[in-house]
Amino acid sequence: MNWNHSLTQTEYLFIAVFVLLYGYYFFRTFRVARLLGSTAWATIPKFFLRTGYFILLLIALLGPSFGVVEKELVSEGKDIYIAVDLSKSMDATDIPPTRLEKVKYELKRLVDALPGNRFGLLVFSTEAYVHAPLTSDQGALTLFIQSLNTKLVPESGTNLCSAVELALRKQLAETSDLTQTKVLILLTDGEDFGECDPALAGQLRRYGIAPFVVGVGTENGSTIPTPKGNLRDKDGKVVQTRLNRSYLRQFVKETRGSYLELASSSGDLTPLISAIQTMENRLVDQRKLEVTTNKYYYFLVVALVLIAIDILVTVRTFKL
Repeated sequence: MNWNHSLTQTEYLFIAVFVLLYGYYFFRTFRVARLLGSTAWATIPKFFLRTGYFILLLIALLGPSFGVVEKELVSEGKDIYIAVDLSKSMDATDIPPTRLEKVKYELKRLVDALPGNRFGLLVFSTEAYVHAPLTSDQGALTLFIQSLNTKLVPESGTNLCSAVELALRKQLAETSDLTQTKVLILLTDGEDFGECDPALAGQLRRYGIAPFVVGVGTENGSTIPTPKGNLRDKDGKVVQTRLNRSYLRQFVKETRGSYLELASSSGDLTPLISAIQTMENRLVDQRKLEVTTNKYYYFLVVALVLIAIDILVTVRTFKL
């Protein structure tokens, strides 16, 4: 047997005081009866009756659970894959403190604003990797987001399509249901040096995945700070990184997705959150669980019957 509620020290104290006062009441009843030369034995049935329903009420309050019942647990939501660009340009400071830190802050807000969904986290530069598998554990996902840094992937260029291809494979591995709501969010500065499979856009449309592309950075751009000063190319020149808006808009046009920007420290993902919230939820998890049920009402009903008997049945305490 399990209990839904456990007594606190204060509750134990109240029960102890009640038992002492109740015992003193009956002791005093017998004492007064003896002083009056009478008897108080007629109160004994009442004593056991009241003790009985007091114990039953206490058991009902604790919520006894026994007996196994099978329940079906159904969860509805969306499968959301987030792909984050971790190329070195994401350390640029045109969005303070850095582009990547801004992305991490906004992603934590996004996850908090979309409970009940499953999230997967991908990272990419020239290649894409799974950083966190699809999960509904928002606390764990927040830890994975916090751990993002540009040292997690090889230092090289950016291939946006590698992330899209990986996300597509993971989405299809999770479900082949074309009606399942699938969401892909790409966060990058768009400085892409990879080549896309011409069939990729068609695959996204076929499986109902319209990506949300978030451009991170400004057109004015900035340098990329490192512990040894600003990052330089192989010719020794200081690297200047800028948001490649035109490339990202072209990608969105081809894939029939949506585009928005994080172009300042005050920018946020509120439009993206609103767009996802309006999308239809689908079944994301269904399982059967064996649980015990709270049977407090059995004890409560018996206690109420005993209370009614106590009220209706009277006894003479003293016989003079």
